Formats: sequence, structure tokens, C-alpha cells
Amino acid sequence: MNYLYLILNLGSLSIPLLFSFHPKLKFYQLWKPLFISIFLSMLVFIPWDIIFTINGFWGFNNNYLLGTTIFHLPLEEWLFFICIPYACIFMHYALLHYFPNLKLSKRVTKLISYILILLFAIILIYNFSKWYTLINFTLALILVFVSLKKHLKLLSEFYITFLVMLIPFFIVNGILTGSFIDNEIVWYNNTENLNFRLFTIPIEDSIYAFSLILLPLVLMQYFKPKKC
Repeated sequence: MNYLYLILNLGSLSIPLLFSFHPKLKFYQLWKPLFISIFLSMLVFIPWDIIFTINGFWGFNNNYLLGTTIFHLPLEEWLFFICIPYACIFMHYALLHYFPNLKLSKRVTKLISYILILLFAIILIYNFSKWYTLINFTLALILVFVSLKKHLKLLSEFYITFLVMLIPFFIVNGILTGSFIDNEIVWYNNTENLNFRLFTIPIEDSIYAFSLILLPLVLMQYFKPKKC
């Protein structure tokens, strides 16, 4: 099934894209700041992905790919960095539209942030030689720190909406890492990560998803209209 990764990307995008034109949501009005932010995020994640692929820190199973590669990455991997952030950010805004009070207090948000910063720092200190762990938790730590200082309201909402996003995350990323199929679509060199998995998913992937969504959300704060 050499189009499975493509199906996962397009399937993740399809419903959010369709409902972007819903008259109550009008998510399409945020397309300009959204796509600018996704593009800028790709400037972080794509070079990281290319370097890790070249060095064998992770790789891809050709049995589930169309076969087109760009700078060592499958076409489907490029689409991943567009489709998944779009779908997740749509979910974030849709949840806030229908549940406008869906946020934590400032005190709880700060407490969670300080705990995450401390946890990420400890993991980094004890796993400095593992490249996926190192880069992954460093980026997440920076994002939480910056958001804590500059975008506390966003964090107060994101901590809740991200928990909802974890439901489709475990489905999509589970398939990517080998759940429900014969072999994984994306494989990992476990010497470069903590070698601890949630089902088939490396624990780092959950933090990777955290940063993949939070980074464009933070960037959107600088590009979207003030009334949004």
C-alpha cells in the first residue's frame, strides 16, 4: 500500500479543510497568518528532518510511500508539516469557538509551565547524547518559556486543546509507527531517543507534536488580525 502515508495526510486535512468554510467558524479568514506561520515553522522542522534522515536517526519505509523524494525526504513527509499543523490548529480554534471559556487560570497555567520546563530540563541533562531527545526537548522547553513570558493566554488554552488533539495524534502517529499495520511507515534509531514507547509511539513524538503545533500558534499571534 504505497499510498498509505499520503492517505493519512490527506485524511487528516480533509475534514478541517472542508469545515474551514463553515459560516460560524470562517476559519479560512485565518489562512494568511496560518500559512505564513506554518511556512516559518517548516524552516525549523524540515532541516531538522533532513539532517536526522541523512544520519539515520529515523527513516521511512518505501512500501508505504509513492517514491518521490525532495532533499532526502519523501513527498509525504513534506505534506505532513502542512496537513497536520493545519488540522490541529483548526481543532484548536474550533474548540475555542464552541467553548470560549476552555482555558486554565493564569496560576495553573504558570504552574504547569514551570513543571514542564523543569521536567524537560532534567530529561535533557540526563540524555544529552541522544539527538532526538536533545533537539526535541530543547525546542519544547524554549517554546514553553517564551510562551510563558509572552503568550500566557495562548498557553492557558493550548494546554487543554492539546489534550484533545492527542486523540487523533495517537491514531495517526500510531499508524505511522506501526500500529494496525505490518511494519512501521517511519522507523527510529532507538539509540538516539529514550527508547520508551506509548504503544508503538516513541515518547519523544508526543513532545514533537506539542512543538509542531505550538510553534505556528505562537507565530500566528504576530500575523493574525488583532480582532481574531
